[in-house]
Amino acid sequence: MFTGIVEEVGTVVALDLAPGAGDGPDGAPAGDARLVLRGPLVTSDARHGDSIAVQGVCLTVTDLPGDGTFAVDVMPESLRRTALGDLAAGSPVNLERAVRADARLGGHVVQGHVDGVGTVRRRTPGPRWDEVEIALDPALARYVAEKGSVAVAGVSLTVTAVGPDWFGVSLIPTTLAETTLGDAAVGTRVNLEVDVLAKYVERLLAAGAVAGAGAGAGGPGAGGLGAAGAGAGAGADTGVAR
Repeated sequence: MFTGIVEEVGTVVALDLAPGAGDGPDGAPAGDARLVLRGPLVTSDARHGDSIAVQGVCLTVTDLPGDGTFAVDVMPESLRRTALGDLAAGSPVNLERAVRADARLGGHVVQGHVDGVGTVRRRTPGPRWDEVEIALDPALARYVAEKGSVAVAGVSLTVTAVGPDWFGVSLIPTTLAETTLGDAAVGTRVNLEVDVLAKYVERLLAAGAVAGAGAGAGGPGAGGLGAAGAGAGAGADTGVAR
């Protein structure tokens, strides 16, 4: 698990597609890849098998030569669902080690399981900050709420505005200077991870609605089950609001 507080901006050393991987019928990578990155800070105490978030994607360390670099394997699923395939040697990347159990949760709960890829559609510079709008799939937009949290390229951000297929964020000077979002121009593809709590709430409410409908058809017991379902929904809503 991560918090979306980027520890350092590393650099891609190499992205090597597996021999014979080629492309799938839809143009997406059909094979896996090996990604080598330089990150002196995140490798300072890393061990083989540790998790490191690269542009918001949780990846497992498979090699540590001891020179400040590390290697990870990227599965076809990750290449299809993220923007990692856009990287090349020299590309800057946001890096974050997995959070320790005794550490402060400075951002929000980030799993490193990217939900989709968005695109920077508008960028408005301010005196010391930038206002940025990011386009995303409408099916994913329902999980994004104003004043809620979202991870963009692995950076924990507060949502400032929402639309049917976009959302807005404000980038403070620290974010501009210390993450790759400082140079993310219009058209840049970015990995997105919505707040996992929203997805669980939706799942629980859907399950409760199905149970309530079944109880209603059953007769006298419906009231009790319906109340339980309503209680579960209220509890979930309170948790999100907090």
